[in-house]
Amino acid sequence: MSTTVVHPQKALYRPVFFVLYMKVKTKITKACDNIKALLLSKNEKYGDSALQPLGVFSKLNSAEAIKARIDDKLSRIANTGLNDATEDTLDDLIGYLLLLKIANGEQSRANSASITIDLDQGVHC
Repeated sequence: MSTTVVHPQKALYRPVFFVLYMKVKTKITKACDNIKALLLSKNEKYGDSALQPLGVFSKLNSAEAIKARIDDKLSRIANTGLNDATEDTLDDLIGYLLLLKIANGEQSRANSASITIDLDQGVHC
């Protein structure tokens, strides 16, 4: 029995591989579109509360508040598992991870933008 080795890039042109790749690509696109729709819908309902919290009770910055929400979602998954009834928890978790990425990026920009140099006073952060 002989074995044929196919270069990975040449494999892209094989019909079976291409069909499987397109199915995965389509699934990834659909899953991302669903999370995007969820985040935009919640943003419509709650405003920018995840990235700009009101701070009435909690004084956490946005990244820390999002991490607390992520902890809650992970706790729910640990306690109840993942099933059809908790599928929304997984979607929420993915959404919060994306919001955390955004919050961390905003925090990094804010930190780098807040450094000033006053020749008389020195460096201020």
